[in-house]
Amino acid sequence: MGTIIQTIDSTIIRLAKKWYVPIARIAFFIIFFYFGILKIAGLSSASPLAHALTERTVGLQYFDAAYITLAFVECLIGILFLIPQATRIVIALLFIHMAVVCSPLILVPEHTWSAPFVPNLEGQYIIKNIALIAVAVGIAAHETPLANSKKRKII
Repeated sequence: MGTIIQTIDSTIIRLAKKWYVPIARIAFFIIFFYFGILKIAGLSSASPLAHALTERTVGLQYFDAAYITLAFVECLIGILFLIPQATRIVIALLFIHMAVVCSPLILVPEHTWSAPFVPNLEGQYIIKNIALIAVAVGIAAHETPLANSKKRKII
């Protein structure tokens, strides 16, 4: 019985190691591309929060441009996660994006908290971005350091 459990355990771990990065990349694509498209189509429920953040920071005169730029950047992040050679670039873009989309927790707390340390639905949605950051770190951890990569000859 112990051997069967160990075999199953080893198989699950081997498969998880093999498929973690591809599945994570596809998940990022679905999340970012889909949410970006919803913003572009004017169907995102994040619009009021984005409106409040823009008003508090750069000014409402820039809302349309900032919002559509955010939407296109989200789509770009989704697409770039599907391209393994773009990992370093997309991780950097993701962390910049996370700084922007998590900022309402501090910059417009009246839209993200119902009481101290009690996030409303929008706040919960933002806080869950911690999971996306953790998955991105996992993808980055599977990259080969530049110092260890083989030098390529340019012909």
